[in-house]
Amino acid sequence: MPDMLVKLYTLPDPAPVLAALNADGIQVRRANAWEKGFLADWVRQRFGDVWAAGCEVAVQQRPVTCFIAVETDRVTREAKRPSDLMLGFACYDVAARGIFGPTGLQEDYRRRGIGTGLLLSTLYAMYAEGYAYAIIGQVGPADFYARTVGATVIEGSETGTARRPLCGTDTKP
Repeated sequence: MPDMLVKLYTLPDPAPVLAALNADGIQVRRANAWEKGFLADWVRQRFGDVWAAGCEVAVQQRPVTCFIAVETDRVTREAKRPSDLMLGFACYDVAARGIFGPTGLQEDYRRRGIGTGLLLSTLYAMYAEGYAYAIIGQVGPADFYARTVGATVIEGSETGTARRPLCGTDTKP
């Protein structure tokens, strides 16, 4: 899977997407440091240990480099734990500076605009911190990123940031 490049200075306005999500009882926001355990457990159960470790790294950074999507309407109804409200997450500056990811969305909530809200919120945060470009690492849904934020494939990036000791086969820095 290749990496993709995004121009952060040409991003679409996230306000309409986030307003529609809020109207549906879904909030996209920066994770709180105290949510680290709930977030990591939720991610581990759905996406595995590596992405859970990435979320832990993101929550420990200042500012926190992880955004989450939560279902606010269920707060007063059936949620027993904070993780019951989780729908998805998106991180940046985990694998390396300027890299978007990991990101994941609960399967039964896909195709509702939540992934777009997480993506735009995260990329706007990167832009606000001074980044002009972001790299989306090891892309799965390339069409989604190209359509949503104009991302383009970086030629020759198939091994990307995974080319590290313990994660890949190459030991070069």
